Amino acid sequence: MAEPLNAGKWSPSSWRSKPILQVPDYPDQAALEKVEETLSSFPPLVFAGEARDLKARLGRVAVGDGFLLQGGDCAESFSEHHADNIRDFFKVMLQMAVVLTYAGSVPVVKVGRIAGQFAKPRSAPMEAIDGVELPSYRGDIINGIDFNEAERLPDPRRQLKAYRQSAATLNLLRAFAQGGFANLEQVHNWTLNFLENSPAAERFEEIATRITETLDFMKACGINSDNTRQLTATNFFTSHEALLLGYEQALTRIDSTTGESYATSGHFIWIGDRTRQVDHAHVEYVRGIKNPVGLKCGPSITDDDLMRLIDKLNPENEAGRLTLICRFGAEQVKEHLPRLVRKVQAEGRKVVWSCDPMHGNTIKAATGYKTRPFDLVLSEVESFFDVCQAERVHAGGVHVEMTGQNVTECIGGSNTVKEADLSARYHTHCDPRLNADQALELAFLIAERMKRDRNGQAVSEVKSA
Repeated sequence: MAEPLNAGKWSPSSWRSKPILQVPDYPDQAALEKVEETLSSFPPLVFAGEARDLKARLGRVAVGDGFLLQGGDCAESFSEHHADNIRDFFKVMLQMAVVLTYAGSVPVVKVGRIAGQFAKPRSAPMEAIDGVELPSYRGDIINGIDFNEAERLPDPRRQLKAYRQSAATLNLLRAFAQGGFANLEQVHNWTLNFLENSPAAERFEEIATRITETLDFMKACGINSDNTRQLTATNFFTSHEALLLGYEQALTRIDSTTGESYATSGHFIWIGDRTRQVDHAHVEYVRGIKNPVGLKCGPSITDDDLMRLIDKLNPENEAGRLTLICRFGAEQVKEHLPRLVRKVQAEGRKVVWSCDPMHGNTIKAATGYKTRPFDLVLSEVESFFDVCQAERVHAGGVHVEMTGQNVTECIGGSNTVKEADLSARYHTHCDPRLNADQALELAFLIAERMKRDRNGQAVSEVKSA
């Protein structure tokens, strides 16, 4: 008889007995152990109650009452840790959320790839330039991006800096979310300013006008930011890929109210497409924590693989526990997503379906820069909505790499970034990100689709009545 998937007692360290991929080779193990011991004595970055709140919100998304907006840096960097960058990112996330909330008529759950997204998987452990071979850059929590031996050597002390930077970022995000910066009227005014300068303004004007009318109606009814807290504050959560498991273990805590284990490095963590082997270390660690978690699903995942992973990561079939983050590439969505949706539906599993339109659409421009064409990003989102509509499941979210800065890393969009523009402001430490204008434009385009689908559903219900 086969051993049950969840056989074996779980502990925060049980992953250490499993095979593992995408780990750095630290030359000084004693120093690594000392850093992990130090981290284990630090306060949690997030709290179990916050993670439970997020799980409950995602549970509503799973049954069609909500939408997950997840976005942020490909890989956070120590050098770009500035209050203005955090503010501008948060500002664009709020703008996107307001547009999507109005179009979908459902709550938008806002989750940033921030305050912990420091580690990155790599396609090869080593990188060669001009005949010199050094360890690949794996994110600032592990090593440096500069191509020299001193920087590329994995240094465990970087984990301490990552923790402190995450704590500072979380402190500022909480202040922004609860201190008035998230005032709904102010956020909408920012969006109107964007439309004044956008070539696509006319296309999006109807949605913006309707939001203005709604806010004016609420004011006339006496509902305003002075007497309604929901208009001035918001809930915002953090997420990252659970890649560096020693760091995750060090920040795992027992919740005093439930006795359950939570990853306190972030509210939501996910397993990447490269580390989702069902009997390996990353799945072993994530199966035991009680946070809401995500699983990246690429073209190579089989139906059976997916079901074994769902069994292991969400054995109680809890709504909100598991988000499937689909990243196939624009040309492969309709080949792979329908079979996965049908299998999950047939088995009665409760999941959030989310679209990552970034990772499957990376190309190399003639200029040598990695980039992502905006039209391919949009095409994957459209195909995701098409499949979900055809299979009668809720298109539950979008997961994008983006920034609040005016970078030139992805080509296209209404304020067209051309291949020749890439070198102007190409600042990413890893993969190309949507800039602020492209991110908000994507939100409007998704909003148009959500509004169209919602109206189509209403017509269908009337006809069948």
